[in-house]
Amino acid sequence: MAQVLNLSGKPSKKITLPKVFETSLRLDVIKKVVIAGQSHRIQPQGRDPMAGKRTTAESRGTGLGIARLPRVKGSRYRKAGQAALAPGTVGGRQAHPPKAEKKIKKHINKKERKHALASAIAATANRDTVVTRGHNVGKVSEFPIAVSDKIQTLTRTKQVKKTFMQLGIWPDVLRVKNNKKVRAGKGTGRGRKMKKRVGPLIVVAEDDGISRAARNLPGVNVVTVEQLNTELLAPGTHPGRLTIWSESAIKKVGKMFI
Repeated sequence: MAQVLNLSGKPSKKITLPKVFETSLRLDVIKKVVIAGQSHRIQPQGRDPMAGKRTTAESRGTGLGIARLPRVKGSRYRKAGQAALAPGTVGGRQAHPPKAEKKIKKHINKKERKHALASAIAATANRDTVVTRGHNVGKVSEFPIAVSDKIQTLTRTKQVKKTFMQLGIWPDVLRVKNNKKVRAGKGTGRGRKMKKRVGPLIVVAEDDGISRAARNLPGVNVVTVEQLNTELLAPGTHPGRLTIWSESAIKKVGKMFI
């Protein structure tokens, strides 16, 4: 059983949780599925096999008092004797270029994917798992956090903020807002992006305006049950994301895993 809270954070009724919330936690399967999903977003790339090799350069051998690098043939034109072809020379080939034929996409069995999703859903109902992931749950004691379907109809950001404060979830949004960091990278030039934490996830059966209302809150995501996937529930392969379920979303999820 789970308490269904109204938008003021007070219990309104009780519902029976679907069996999917009793699924055992499988960290290995969740990690495997999330990494496979991330691999599908990587764009394959490669190099021209002849890049840097269109030259007459050959090594002159030893005994000449010069490095044994391949050198352009000839004696009367500008590039004669210039090192070429080898990695590290001007216009030379790459030492280990990316191969276009490399298999990047990882494939997962349907049953594994479904089991990972069920396990990630069950993790949202475990307070210890949510806290271990780093979320600031404040005074929230009831997990999973089930809210009446009125949350789906919120259309203003201030309404969502007020609801989060009543539910005790607002401290986690502040945690995300106050922990922005510059992503580490090579050099100190421009173009570096901000690295931020992941905040609460709102799962609804029907999106009647909640996605527009919550889109400006840092770290907050809104998805329908059909859009739900393992990576949303376990970002970075770590299950236990702080999740708010609408009442109808819980019922809909139960039908998915019959």
